[in-house]
Amino acid sequence: MSRIFKPFVLLIAAIYFLVDAVFFTLFKPVLRRMADCWVFESLRAWIVSLRPYPTLALFIVPVILLEPVKPVAAYLTATGHVVDGLMVLIVGELLKLLLIERLFSVSRDKLMLIPVFAWCYDRFCQGQDWVASLQAWQLMRRWSSNAKHAVQRYVLEFKAAQKRKRLFWRAR
Repeated sequence: MSRIFKPFVLLIAAIYFLVDAVFFTLFKPVLRRMADCWVFESLRAWIVSLRPYPTLALFIVPVILLEPVKPVAAYLTATGHVVDGLMVLIVGELLKLLLIERLFSVSRDKLMLIPVFAWCYDRFCQGQDWVASLQAWQLMRRWSSNAKHAVQRYVLEFKAAQKRKRLFWRAR
């Protein structure tokens, strides 16, 4: 019986972690802007003053509080509340990634002093490298880059057209 469920569990776990990777990749610029808020700067000094294990406990809090967002979003989507489910997923993931990314960037050196955390982080980095080496991931990155450049080009052309239009009307 466990042989039947093992591939299913692995598939669910892969999708689960892939959602995190995709969200982090897509929303990294947004997270950077949000991280510049004064709230995070005032908490930074307090976090830096903590020792490694209290820092680990603080690091785990957003995971415990915000990780159930995915199953809740899946339930909402499955019960026909697609927009609500997507909003819960997006807001929850943004908050979780923002908090975890900020906490990790502030306390990385202290967390690496904990052997188990360092081992898990090494495995996480290996997993990220593996996903990044996949042909499908590289294709999606190229498509994403092409789409980003197309939007930037469109915005620049639109602004230039608006500027020419204003200059034309001023000249009349």
